[in-house]
Amino acid sequence: MQQNVIDTVSAMTAALERGDIDTVMSFYVDDAVVAFQPGAPVRGQEQLRAGFAAFAAVQPDFRYDHGHEVMITGETAVHIAPWTMSGTAPDGTPITQSGLSVATLRHQIDDSWKIVLDNPFGARLIPDQDQA
Repeated sequence: MQQNVIDTVSAMTAALERGDIDTVMSFYVDDAVVAFQPGAPVRGQEQLRAGFAAFAAVQPDFRYDHGHEVMITGETAVHIAPWTMSGTAPDGTPITQSGLSVATLRHQIDDSWKIVLDNPFGARLIPDQDQA
């Protein structure tokens, strides 16, 4: 089952690299929440499509060079993986980013997995109120 979760994330990533937003969206539940920017999660099909289209526009090349961690209980899985991405801004400027992907997936009746929560900036923490 762990490999099925990894395969889901990998297939979604490959679709994003191809700019195939319809396929990307097929890997998410209807009410999914995605953080396209640290600390700014969005929901809703229109907002997700716009966020994925913006990512795809930079012709991203994603790498999960340090492996994956998957934990599963019942119908819920958590996928954690460090990533790097290179791409090209509309003005031709090279872009590089990295982060820690933390995603929650739900097992579907057809035996597939779909992403419910997707935070590619999972290493960003909300400051402790006592220290803010």
